Amino acid sequence: MAALRAVLAAARVGSLPLGRGPRAPCSALAAAMQPAPHWLAGLRFDNRALRALPVEAPPGAEDAASTPRLVPGACFSRARPAPLREPRLVALSEPALALLGLRAPPADAAAAAAAREAEAALFFSGNALLPGAEPAAHCYCGHQFGQFAGQLGDGAAMYLGEVCPAAGERWELQLKGAGLTPFSRQADGRKVLRSSIREFLCSEAMFYLGVPTTRAGACVTSASTVVRDVFYDGNPKREKCTVVLRIAPTFIRFGSFEIFKPADALTGREGPSVGRNDIRIQMLDYVIGSFYPEIQAAHADDHLRRNTAFFREVTRRTARLVAEWQCVGFCHGVLNTDNMSIVGLTIDYGPFGFLDRYDPDHVCNASDSGGRYAYGKQPEVCKWNLQRLAEALVPELPLEVGTAVLAEEFDAEFQRHYLQKMRGKLGLVGTELEEDPALVAQLLETMHLTGADFTNTFRLLSDFVAGPLSPEQAAVLDQLLEQCASLEELKRALQPQMDPRQLSLMLMLAQSNPQLLALVGSQASVARELERIEQHSQLEQLSSAELQARNRTLWTQWLQKYSARLAKDAEGVGDTEAWRAEHVRVMQATNPKYVLRNYIAQTAIEAAENGDFSEVSGVWPTQFLLGAGGCAWPGPWAALTPAALQVRRVLKLLEAPYCQEEEPAGAGEAADTVGPQYSYSSRPPPWAAELCVT
Repeated sequence: MAALRAVLAAARVGSLPLGRGPRAPCSALAAAMQPAPHWLAGLRFDNRALRALPVEAPPGAEDAASTPRLVPGACFSRARPAPLREPRLVALSEPALALLGLRAPPADAAAAAAAREAEAALFFSGNALLPGAEPAAHCYCGHQFGQFAGQLGDGAAMYLGEVCPAAGERWELQLKGAGLTPFSRQADGRKVLRSSIREFLCSEAMFYLGVPTTRAGACVTSASTVVRDVFYDGNPKREKCTVVLRIAPTFIRFGSFEIFKPADALTGREGPSVGRNDIRIQMLDYVIGSFYPEIQAAHADDHLRRNTAFFREVTRRTARLVAEWQCVGFCHGVLNTDNMSIVGLTIDYGPFGFLDRYDPDHVCNASDSGGRYAYGKQPEVCKWNLQRLAEALVPELPLEVGTAVLAEEFDAEFQRHYLQKMRGKLGLVGTELEEDPALVAQLLETMHLTGADFTNTFRLLSDFVAGPLSPEQAAVLDQLLEQCASLEELKRALQPQMDPRQLSLMLMLAQSNPQLLALVGSQASVARELERIEQHSQLEQLSSAELQARNRTLWTQWLQKYSARLAKDAEGVGDTEAWRAEHVRVMQATNPKYVLRNYIAQTAIEAAENGDFSEVSGVWPTQFLLGAGGCAWPGPWAALTPAALQVRRVLKLLEAPYCQEEEPAGAGEAADTVGPQYSYSSRPPPWAAELCVT
């Protein structure tokens, strides 16, 4: 208890009014005033990035350290987290923290758990610094929505340092939302509760889905507030400042190499370190030596071959990453070059979304009016971003070499990995046939035409049995039809989005002045709108019964093709039952039952905004047990108190996305508007379609 009292006292002392903090303590007295960690005392920092890469010489005045400015000739600038009032822990991810060598206390050690939570709130809010931490902000540039934006940098994130828990392991720690940096521009360096919860949950969800990603170790909110206009509609409100502890091998990104870019032909902007090829060489040496050591070892005496091999591997990793996204229905939302990891991780979770109704043109970011980052365009955009990286590596990698590598590797690697994953999702565990890409494309087209739920459709197919029509096949068909959008849902989804006068003007410009059209829209957006009008018009002519009959026909036709393909897959197999078991096992291990749909995240956000963090943290009452399928489920729900019924389990569900067990009745109530029998593995409730993320 003494440790708990000491930490709580330190938290109260450190809970200063929101504002700019001083620079990192540089005197023995300042260091002595820092509270000592206990649970976190074992973290050992070795901040290689700050030794290997240039760090900006701090300005003369302490207050100037966080003043927005250009940072030439440096990859980092010293920073200092700004204290928050009354920091409070929202959630910890025990598996992510275990990467750092941090272990949870025993379940019955309430005092130790309380002390740990207080310590996490203090240090992971930025109110106190861990011994060895050296806060800094990273300088990078980026192409945003296709245009070079110049210097960007960590405007709300701070590098704390690199922790080395075991031989060969190295994890960079970041605080996102910790206050002003030189790269904050007109912003305040803060993140709020809703965006922080989304990043925290999705970082962990993607890991358990098997998608390469940065991790999130903690989420800490506070009594400090900032003003945000959520929908940019002139209705701002105060929201709680919140910080996420992010963990990754590195947060260096494509845009890190764009700080050397000369003036852009379109925007006129340039990077802050134009002409500093010496720093580009330092960055390549650091990144390849630290994160691609096998390439460094193989080509230590030939930098051209080394850099070529490096770019080839980045291309392959990026192609595999976006293939993984497509196969779980993940839409990033802001695929700018500054949001592309140099080591092939999903990074910077903002207005992301998982597909509900399958739509290749789905845009999860309401700010992306042109649909540049639509779900179906993600592979193309990632390839475009890699071309910008190739340009940023010149002259250390000649452009013609980088362009040739990209042309040779990206499409082939993407198609190979995508088809491999899709075969697994369809349970094709035997032969690989040339007809498989067509089967996958026909499935997606059927899902698109019927508005089927992406996640649940794949999940249901594991119950399909090949062969002549059977009751089991009929049951799967009926279940698939239940996953299709209703007539009203399709009409709402395909409602024309442009005012008729606006569309008329854009059609006129497409004919008479394409250059002007490019400034206010695009021919692609006009074509999409015309297609929506046509589809909506066709739906107006249909009744619900006619739609259902059409859907049944479409699904019956595809299932017949699927049945024939499964029969071929099982041909020549000696043990049919063993093949069937492997078929089902692979499908259930590849098709998740749970993904972080927007409405699930929103449910957790609304609970947290009302002071209930259980929906985020997955805090379990004592009645919760570990099920046989490796899933954490509660015991009898009738035995739980009303308060315990409010204990949600989003994080726990996301940690077991491929779980086979059924949810208990009432376990998945998503919101007051959904009802007590709603399950997080069901199709989203109607109100989910109205959610807007920017």
